[in-house]
Amino acid sequence: MYRYIKRLIDIIIGIIALPFLAIVTIFVGLAIKIDDGGPVFYKSKRIGKNSVIFGMLKYRSMIANAPNWNNPDGSTYNAADDDRVTKVGKFIRKTSIDELPQFINILLGQMSFIGPRASGASALSTYLPDEVAKMNVRPGLTGYTQAYFRNDLSVREKRLKDAWYAEHMSFGLDLKILFKTFSTVFNRENVYTNSNDTNKSQLWIDNGSGRPEEVNGENKDK
Repeated sequence: MYRYIKRLIDIIIGIIALPFLAIVTIFVGLAIKIDDGGPVFYKSKRIGKNSVIFGMLKYRSMIANAPNWNNPDGSTYNAADDDRVTKVGKFIRKTSIDELPQFINILLGQMSFIGPRASGASALSTYLPDEVAKMNVRPGLTGYTQAYFRNDLSVREKRLKDAWYAEHMSFGLDLKILFKTFSTVFNRENVYTNSNDTNKSQLWIDNGSGRPEEVNGENKDK
C-alpha cells in the first residue's frame, strides 16, 4: 500500500517543485551559458525500476561532451580537481543543485523523490543476484546511501544497501532519509568519490560500446 501512497506523494511534491525549478533554471541556466555557452541540461542513461533504461536529467556541470571517467570498480570518478567540471559546475555539484531537474523525471514516473541512486545503463550486466532487488523500486532524487554515506562507499556496498532499502521501504524510513539528506547536503559531507591525488592512469572511459578505454586513449581490459 505504501508504494501507491509514495507515488501520490511524489506527484504532489513534483507539482509543488515545478515553479521553484523554473526559477532556479533561469538563474542556473544563465550562469551555465555565461560560463561556457554550452547546453543547460545533461541527460544521462540510467537504470530505472524493473531495469528499464531512462534519461535522467541534470543541470550540466561538466564541459560539453565530456568523457565519462570511471574508477576501477566501475564507480564514477569525482574529485575536487576534476578538470572536466566547469566553474559553475563545481558550485552546483557541491550544493546538489545539479540534481534538481530530476523533479521532471519524478513527474514522468521514472523516479521517486526518495529511492536508490540510479546506476548508469552500462552497469546493468554487472549486477549480482543479491543486488538486483534495488531495481524493484523507482530510483530516487535522494536515498539511503546518498543521505547517510554519499560517496563514501564502494559500488558493491552501495548496491547492497540500496537493495536492503528496496526490501524495507517504509514511510518512517523515508522520513529519516529526508531529514538526513538536509544534514548531509548542508554540511557538504563526502562530496567527492576521489581525492585530488588519484592516479588517473587507473581510470577508464565508458564509451557505450562495451569496450572500456583508458583515459589516455589506449584500450584497457577490465
